[in-house]
Amino acid sequence: LRALRLEDLRIPAAYAKTFQGPPHGIQVERDKLNKYGRPLLGCTIKPKLGLSAKNYGRACYECLRGGLDFTKDDENVNSQPF
Repeated sequence: LRALRLEDLRIPAAYAKTFQGPPHGIQVERDKLNKYGRPLLGCTIKPKLGLSAKNYGRACYECLRGGLDFTKDDENVNSQPF
């Protein structure tokens, strides 16, 4: 797979109401990112274990360069003893 385009997404209103949104409000988030008039799009970098700092940074860079507005680190981005 080299490319993917989302053309339609419908979220039922009852389901959407279960999410409270950002703690400071969506306008604050949009102001920080300087993104308006469209949904914000982000992702969590995977795999969550085994990436070096350099490779993790590269993955973040590629995601943001590709059009994402933000990335979220996974909680366990370092090597775990188990």
